[in-house]
Amino acid sequence: MNEADALDMVQAAIWTVLAASGPAVLAAMIVGVTVALLQALTQVQEITLTFVPKILAVLAAVAISAPFIGSQMSIFTNMIFSRVQSGF
Repeated sequence: MNEADALDMVQAAIWTVLAASGPAVLAAMIVGVTVALLQALTQVQEITLTFVPKILAVLAAVAISAPFIGSQMSIFTNMIFSRVQSGF
């Protein structure tokens, strides 16, 4: 294995982490902005009000996107195993 192969694997790992965490982070961001907007409009500044909707949204997003996350992880794992097998 040379430096180019190692860089390709690191790049693939970073893209896999971004793709796998993307749905949960996006759901948390959308719910957070929505709740913050509602708090600003109603002037209810309760800090703990944002936690429950965010947790529920993240759990729902992970449950819905679990097949996509699993396929991304499987593709990455197969790529790593094929590189390791061909390297030895």
